[in-house]
Amino acid sequence: MEGQIELVGKIGSMALIRKEDRDIDYNIFSRLGSELRPGMVWVTSGATEIGRLDYMKRTGRELSGDPEEDKADYASQGQSILMQNYRQFVRPEYSIRQVLVEHTHFNDPEKCEHIRRLLLRAVSQQAIPIVNYNDAVSDEENRKMELAVRRSQGVEVHECVDNDETAAVLAGLLHARILVLMTSTDGIYQNPSDPASLVRDITARNREELEQKIHELQKSCIGASRAGANGAKAKLAFALESAKKGTTVIIGHARHHLSDLVEGRVPCTRIGLEGV
Repeated sequence: MEGQIELVGKIGSMALIRKEDRDIDYNIFSRLGSELRPGMVWVTSGATEIGRLDYMKRTGRELSGDPEEDKADYASQGQSILMQNYRQFVRPEYSIRQVLVEHTHFNDPEKCEHIRRLLLRAVSQQAIPIVNYNDAVSDEENRKMELAVRRSQGVEVHECVDNDETAAVLAGLLHARILVLMTSTDGIYQNPSDPASLVRDITARNREELEQKIHELQKSCIGASRAGANGAKAKLAFALESAKKGTTVIIGHARHHLSDLVEGRVPCTRIGLEGV
């Protein structure tokens, strides 16, 4: 029996840690866990960074090999810690289910349908899917080769290494009403160095107008929260694709309660079509 997904959410790596202490921010997990419930799909980053911090705690040093191999090793170490924290703080009457995905799952119709049905079944089974890209087994060169072949064939391509894209693709696949992207800022700024320039609403009467507004705002997007992240510009691009399909997209700080972001009780950026 399949249910309905009301909300797809995503949280970034840097929002899950206390950078100054080089440790996990357990308050974030506690706050999230109290609000996650069946009918939601949660996309989480953090395995690689949490694995790196855990390795450093145990050995007193970082890995110094091939960067891609180090990333895979950290992700493999951090994934179980990440899931342990979600299980600790999500309400005990709810099951949580780990779903590790790769780009191939979203570029193959049969695999895509398998994931869709898996996530929808979780609703009636009182379970919350926790989704993450499977960095531990992903090989960058193979991925680039496979995607290049698809692009040369003129086929739509989802890379989904960026969990913002994964969340946006899932929101479209599941026809979710809301997509929440939790990050380490209050949203999107016209001037990244001016906190007063937060853009609260990006709305339009049609897809073309919304696309124009997003592209204009992307011109002021500079930088990212960490090395390897794609930053606000990419976040807006993924948000646009969801909003064009009728999903309301909310970008906001992970220090806020999920419900406060959804209800607009705290500063955030809201993107969508008017009348949807």
